Amino acid sequence: MKNANNTSNCMLKQNTAGHVIGSVGGQAVALRISGTKAAFYNCSFYGAQDTLYDHKGLHYFNNCSIQGSVDFIFGSGKSLYENCYLSSITKKVASITAQKRTNSSLESGFSFKNSVITGSGQVYLGRAWGDYSRVVFSYTYMDKIVHPRGWSDWGDQKRDQRVYYGEYKCSGPGANLSGRVPWARVLTDEEAKPFIGMNFIEGDTWLINP
Repeated sequence: MKNANNTSNCMLKQNTAGHVIGSVGGQAVALRISGTKAAFYNCSFYGAQDTLYDHKGLHYFNNCSIQGSVDFIFGSGKSLYENCYLSSITKKVASITAQKRTNSSLESGFSFKNSVITGSGQVYLGRAWGDYSRVVFSYTYMDKIVHPRGWSDWGDQKRDQRVYYGEYKCSGPGANLSGRVPWARVLTDEEAKPFIGMNFIEGDTWLINP
């Protein structure tokens, strides 16, 4: 597919803060995307904490590599990540996503489809930066680094009934659902449908076939 608006192809964005010897820790944002209707193909984003700031707008990521340690995909965007490689470099326990949907009517959330999770340390699939945080993983291979509980409410239990954290037909040792938090969702075919197609990001209005 080609983007009718903004397209990036074969791009490397890197921030070495926080994981290079002698560097200062903390945030290591490699890319912040705040514009809407933007697509990224075959791109690599390397950082540590807060690698990819998916700030706001509709976004599409295809065949991208995203590396980080803490909350390395975060923000309020509404984005589809397809065929992406998510690599953790954390040494302890961290989270892949920190999605900041702040109310139930906000068109915001991250959907990961046909992707791979691997790397070091132990990671939650997401933790609730926003009270109504929304993240879905479908058809994704999860290595053993994924924490058995899967998801974190960031220490605020009132979020347990508000967040939307779902998994659909994922595979690998980290996709074992037996230890998941009780408020995580195992999606049915019907529940998963809105998240696994281009309609999630209104792609038919701005992404066009070549």
